[in-house]
Amino acid sequence: AALAGIEPGKVSAHGLRSGYLTEAARQGVSLPEAMAQSQHRSVQQAARYYDEAGRRTGRAVRL
Repeated sequence: AALAGIEPGKVSAHGLRSGYLTEAARQGVSLPEAMAQSQHRSVQQAARYYDEAGRRTGRAVRL
């Protein structure tokens, strides 16, 4: 974290993995492909990040 200029303690492995899935969803990466990269084994858990990304980028957000 320090090498990247991020304050230690402000980043976690969980945050990196969940952030990756959220951004993958926003970029249109398929769930299985993103899960392979993030090494998530639970479709239900990974799908939660995809659902969350959809709520943040869906048409209702743009109103």
